[in-house]
Amino acid sequence: MPWPNLAALQGGPFDGQPAAARSVSANSMTAKPSASPSTRSEPRIRPVPAVARAIAIMRLLGRRREPMNVKSIADELGLVPSTCLHILRALAAERMVSFDPSSKRYKLGAGILALARGVVETDSFAQAVQPVLDDIAAKWQVTAIGVEVLGLDHIIVTALADSKLPFRLHVDIGSRFPALISASGRLVAAFGGHSEKELRAKFDTLRWQTPIQFEDWLEDVELARRNGHSADYGNYIGGIAIIAVPVLDAFERITHTIVAAGILNQLTAEDTHTLIQELKAHAEGLSRQLYSLE
Repeated sequence: MPWPNLAALQGGPFDGQPAAARSVSANSMTAKPSASPSTRSEPRIRPVPAVARAIAIMRLLGRRREPMNVKSIADELGLVPSTCLHILRALAAERMVSFDPSSKRYKLGAGILALARGVVETDSFAQAVQPVLDDIAAKWQVTAIGVEVLGLDHIIVTALADSKLPFRLHVDIGSRFPALISASGRLVAAFGGHSEKELRAKFDTLRWQTPIQFEDWLEDVELARRNGHSADYGNYIGGIAIIAVPVLDAFERITHTIVAAGILNQLTAEDTHTLIQELKAHAEGLSRQLYSLE
């Protein structure tokens, strides 16, 4: 049974049927988001509009394949054109964006590359997880991904190893995704200490290839919490199986995930079980290494 829905492995109501047809209904098992493992209050963040606008501009230019003029950028982000122009000039002076005088358009500049290289070279998780990803990708012929969790908004790919198969999932270092999407998203919900109200608000903004109901998704979250791993079989991307395990800090909060992604029907049930155990062992090792857990 290739890339199974883990009925026996997760000890839950997975049976290969759609979530709505599972034997355990949302009424009989309602997942409750875990309580915060730490009573520390979140730091108060004072808004800095100029910084927020500069970041928004760079993200917009990063999403567009073609350079943009001031008016287009300002209209897209709802900025006053003169304010947008001042920010663009400041970014250009720092080489974060580049300006073409002939077309009067802006695009991301080479200065971004230096920052990105610095992140990769100093990111302890990316450095520690890379040999793990290389081993997983080579052994199981899957795309192995290291993901950083950025709160309840986004997750970002910080390390990557591709399989050698001619058909495989394409993803780039630096790719951002909604925090609650796919297998990693279920782990963010399970180990992030968020309330059900917060989860519902973010869940309603997600886009799935095969949509899943919130109540059924909460069941998946509860199973992920119980079993220490999660899976997505075609809900996020049709025909793609995604398995993820969490890397937890000293407070049992999720900071990263390790992900294995491949084509449905690629692995047998036995191989999937073995892969999951390996992923969990690697994640536990990284938690000890990164957060000095003994």
